This record gives sequence, C-alpha cells and structure tokens, in this order.
Amino acid sequence: MIDQTLLSILACPACQADVIEKDDKIVCTNVTCALKYPVREGIPVMLVDEASK
Repeated sequence: MIDQTLLSILACPACQADVIEKDDKIVCTNVTCALKYPVREGIPVMLVDEASK
C-alpha cells in the first residue's frame, strides 16, 4: 500500500492527471489516458514505457 501523502503528490507522467492506487497498480484517473503503472517492492514505477492500458 502506497502512503497517501505520496499518492497525493504523484501525477500521471503521460497526461499529468491525478492517480489512485487500485489492485497493486497506480492508475491514472483520466478516462482517456487510464494508464496503469506497476508497483515494485512498494515503489511506484511511474514510467510511461512500463505502463499498461
């Protein structure tokens, strides 16, 4: 689980929208973008190349 303070300052690197944590992923809240970023060993990997739809 990602710390809520950290989550509140993170943004999607592709579109700069807010993100939420869902099912061990960091998910962009922009419905057009909606990229899902992996979390590895408790660290969000906020790289567009690592994201999935």
